[in-house]
Amino acid sequence: MAQALADSTVTSVELTQLHLDRIAAVDGAVHAFLHVDCEGALAQAAASDARRAAGQPLSALDGVPIAVKDVLATEGLPTTCGSKILEGWIPPYDATVVVRLKAAGLPILGKTNMDEFAMGSSTEHSAYGPTHNPWDLDRIPGGSGGGSAAAVAAFEAPLAIGTDTGGSIRQPGAVTGTVGVKPTYGGVSRYGLVALANSLDQAGPVTRTVLDSALLHDVIGGHDPRDSTSIDQPWPSFTDAARAGASGDMTGLKIGVITELAGDGWQDGVMARFQESVDLLVKAGAEVVEVSCPSFVHALAAYYLILPAEASSNLAKFDAMRYGLRVVPEGDPSAEDVMRASRDAGFGDEVKRRIILGTYALSSGYYDAYYGQAQKVRTLISRDFAAAFEQVDVLVSPTAPTTAFKLGEKLDDPIAMYLNDLATIPANLAGVPGISVPSGLADEDGLPAGFQILAPALEDERLYRVGAALEALLAQEWGAPLLDKAPALEETR
Repeated sequence: MAQALADSTVTSVELTQLHLDRIAAVDGAVHAFLHVDCEGALAQAAASDARRAAGQPLSALDGVPIAVKDVLATEGLPTTCGSKILEGWIPPYDATVVVRLKAAGLPILGKTNMDEFAMGSSTEHSAYGPTHNPWDLDRIPGGSGGGSAAAVAAFEAPLAIGTDTGGSIRQPGAVTGTVGVKPTYGGVSRYGLVALANSLDQAGPVTRTVLDSALLHDVIGGHDPRDSTSIDQPWPSFTDAARAGASGDMTGLKIGVITELAGDGWQDGVMARFQESVDLLVKAGAEVVEVSCPSFVHALAAYYLILPAEASSNLAKFDAMRYGLRVVPEGDPSAEDVMRASRDAGFGDEVKRRIILGTYALSSGYYDAYYGQAQKVRTLISRDFAAAFEQVDVLVSPTAPTTAFKLGEKLDDPIAMYLNDLATIPANLAGVPGISVPSGLADEDGLPAGFQILAPALEDERLYRVGAALEALLAQEWGAPLLDKAPALEETR
């Protein structure tokens, strides 16, 4: 699309309108978007066309439209975080990621659906209804960023922004056949990202190809003085890394297969596609080593103590006193009564569950037994990564244990739902970058599986080099991109 714009075979207004038409045609079935900004997107597209006509394009992606997860603040456009407690809230400022998208000339189509405050693995916990997987509308698109992944998979948007707290970019990417990247923690600004868990959250690209992710990462990445966790150092061109990797030559690369991320509970078809991808990388010159990361087996338990603890603290600000939903009980209610009624009405079950768990874990007498112990496990996981990366250049695993499950299948079993993040959570606990690349369709159900690549902190370019190589090798095997195999969506209005 960027090349077509550069060649003047299409205008940004035309391209943006085509995507708005696609959203109107199919999003009634997919429900990837919570808010669509037709007027704003077309105005931004017209401005891009004017710049191009004047010989002043701002970036390689100037004029290519994009969708943004509804957890990032957007000036003049609602930001609800998928929650009733923020219904109708319009921020007075843009998140840094959004500022950079606008500065690079990408028209913003709208805001994508998500699990409430990014708490979930299926996008079924949105207060505005679930998103559906374009491969099978009866199945989940992953979570919490299922809206962004579904929008890209359904061709409603060529690019999207997601956020990844425990896998919410990579896991939706795996189950929708898209590419999802979680950058190094601090590599992309969190300013204006409504926090779930400050030490875990990271925004990143959701796209259809590895090169697309690299192009987008180059736009949104880099130091931001408004974010105290932002890394102040120059970053290489991820686009150059992806283009170099697309040659498919993996000579000299050492790949570590994580032994703990396999075995019982992992779907056979997912494991088969994973092994085929490893074999292709070996044929391309890579050396494979089995690597044990023994603390990974405790990652899920540690994560579901650390995340709720940080979430319960972050969500305390939604108190009906300053902004957001306010419910006033009858009679002469106190401020506490208003807070209680507003939070009860505004938060969904999953959010309440995690607030209760987090508050308990931080309470007097339990802090050391639960939260303190979880942080110690986090340190052990970081040490496992450090030891592993002394042996290999990248680590690999399936992105998720299974393909997309059916809507409603795990809603009554939170623990089963949490297990979907088994392979992705360690990267967030340690702050290392990861990417999910489509690895093929599982034999059991014909649904997409994902191949996860993890690199040391600050070495995001390795993700793009290896991811682009695998993508090129698989495309040769398939004869076409995986999304070409997706069923056509029935157009609905």
